[in-house]
Amino acid sequence: MNLFIVEDEIRLRNSLMHHIPWEDHGIEVIGTAENGLEALRLFERKKPDIVLLDIEMPQMDGITLARKLQELDPLVKLIILSGHDNFEFAQAAMDVGVMKYLLKPAGDVEILKAVLEAAEQLRQELERISNQAMLQEKWRQHLPQLRSSFFRRWAEGAYSLREAMQYGKDVQLDLEPDRQLAVAILDMDPLPEAETRFGPKDRQLLLFSLHSIVSELLQRSGHWSFTDPEGRTVILFDAGPDEDPNDVLLHAHTIVTRLLGKVKECLKLTASAGICGATGGPEELHKLYAQAGKALLCRKVYGRDITIPYREEPEGTSALTLQPTLEKGLEIALETGDPGKAEELASALWTEGMDRAASVDDVHEHVLYFVSLLTRTVQRQGWRVKEVTGEDYVFFQNPLLLTTKEQIQAWLSRTVRHIAAYVQNQRQCISHDTVRTILDIVEKELDSELTLHTVADRLYVNSSYLSRLFKQETGKPFSTYVLERKMEAAKAALLKGAKVYDAAMLAGYRDVSYFTKVFRKYWGVTPGEMKP
Repeated sequence: MNLFIVEDEIRLRNSLMHHIPWEDHGIEVIGTAENGLEALRLFERKKPDIVLLDIEMPQMDGITLARKLQELDPLVKLIILSGHDNFEFAQAAMDVGVMKYLLKPAGDVEILKAVLEAAEQLRQELERISNQAMLQEKWRQHLPQLRSSFFRRWAEGAYSLREAMQYGKDVQLDLEPDRQLAVAILDMDPLPEAETRFGPKDRQLLLFSLHSIVSELLQRSGHWSFTDPEGRTVILFDAGPDEDPNDVLLHAHTIVTRLLGKVKECLKLTASAGICGATGGPEELHKLYAQAGKALLCRKVYGRDITIPYREEPEGTSALTLQPTLEKGLEIALETGDPGKAEELASALWTEGMDRAASVDDVHEHVLYFVSLLTRTVQRQGWRVKEVTGEDYVFFQNPLLLTTKEQIQAWLSRTVRHIAAYVQNQRQCISHDTVRTILDIVEKELDSELTLHTVADRLYVNSSYLSRLFKQETGKPFSTYVLERKMEAAKAALLKGAKVYDAAMLAGYRDVSYFTKVFRKYWGVTPGEMKP
């Protein structure tokens, strides 16, 4: 600790400085001053921890000096050495933060004791401040993890609206109950077979990289990101209550599609995303999260490197519950229409059960288990078991008709394939609704300029998803189909006697010469040569 002495009597000043064994007690005298003004000037340069000062000095008294020193450094410890045994002086000294008020002639032992007490008090205060700063730093370092944990629990439906608002404040998040939310879940796609830089064991590393890239790019966007229990990156989009929900979703699609592009640039690998089908309030976050997760599962249908919006299942369906077990894996495979995976998991479940079977009753119990599991899976979709399983329904009514292990295995494999195929057919029906909407737009607006991006914006989906869906359902790209319909409509009009100009307008071409060029390239003849 450093000590600074302020005393106008030179003999006393030298005595205080040289006759007390300061160094033996860890105290270093770093300077002296003979008046208040000099002390104030040196204080800024010396920065002492403790100041021992007289109360009566020329140019500035000790009380005034003490007040100014406290303003410059609230932590400095002040000890007054005074020749006045006066209560008013002592009271004034205490009021300005003086720690000790000693009367002259105080002995060396008494002065040393006062300085050592001041040093110990200062050490305790510094330690308390240091501990508080360390705690604040630890809190700051752990805040991202605490926020992720909060978001994760919130998305799982663990909090009521009131609890979510309160816990959000605890982790320094400005949440409002009347906001609109949307959710996207991003996941790295399975590694391509030709990939040599990464292997299956690197999945956690890639998921970490995905989240790091997304977090960095979203830093100033006002949206939040966190990882779910499976390591996937979840983005929580926040919008005002008066914003158009469709615009909010379109914005989410745009942001996510751009993020996937950046991930592809950085990692030279692809990722996909699922986005909820509608916006909702904070109390609906768990539903939006479930929708995004279910949408992401659909990359098994549409492929990799894509943003997939959630589409409502037929009435009566329920959201998937993801569990890291063979049974839950089979349910998910069936509900997503993946027959290969479903057969694989069903076979593993069957083998596991049969390995423990020691009697006919054990086998029968295992068959009843599959009957219950498959029935529950079908009925959860709101379908009839008889409709889905067809001729095999009889074995659901009476499992005892299955008399051999081979027969049971064949029934199980066949039934799993039927359920998965039924799911695929139902999905195609849902997809066809979107495609039919697109076809209607094309037919009604052949006389205008149609692009995939404008149609995607009108349907509030991203263009890459729409392109993939349209080609999958029609077998041809959107632009090819539009050109085909425009040329067919123009040809039909010309064959009915329409003028070239009118046929061009009908097909959405304002430049007749350009229309003629496109028409000739497509049909092999000019519009004028196409006679009725």
